[in-house]
Amino acid sequence: MLEIERKYLVTSLDFINEAQTNNEIAQGYLNSNPERAVRIRIKSNKAYITIKGIGNTSGASRFEWEKEIPLEEAKQLMKLCENGGIEKTRYEVRSGLHTIEVDVFHGDNKGLIIAEIELKNENDTIIKPHWLGKEVTGEECYYNSYLNSHPYTTW
Repeated sequence: MLEIERKYLVTSLDFINEAQTNNEIAQGYLNSNPERAVRIRIKSNKAYITIKGIGNTSGASRFEWEKEIPLEEAKQLMKLCENGGIEKTRYEVRSGLHTIEVDVFHGDNKGLIIAEIELKNENDTIIKPHWLGKEVTGEECYYNSYLNSHPYTTW
């Protein structure tokens, strides 16, 4: 239930040729408060409800609870979500012992590409592909819950 991850901006589209999978994702927030964000996510034909807590000092670790829910229930819950919404394509790229999840945002967040790497601990060694740019771990403006109400295109 502890999520440990690092986030990076992506500097090129080279990751697309390295990706093993890609999925369309739509998500909304029932509550976007950073202390207890509650999100509904539809990824391809599966759906999830997720609760995330506030991050630690570095922003790399935080509480996360997720459960798969029926797709039809998720569609109904999406109607209750806060204004906004996140649309993105997620690419998964293997790098050493890790999978890098690269999110290419659409809609009001078009132009933003963020990579996330889940770790076993904060000191895990990461093999960084050349297309990983500036680390933005812990920078609230790159959290999906923030992007939901402060879209990238308005920055």
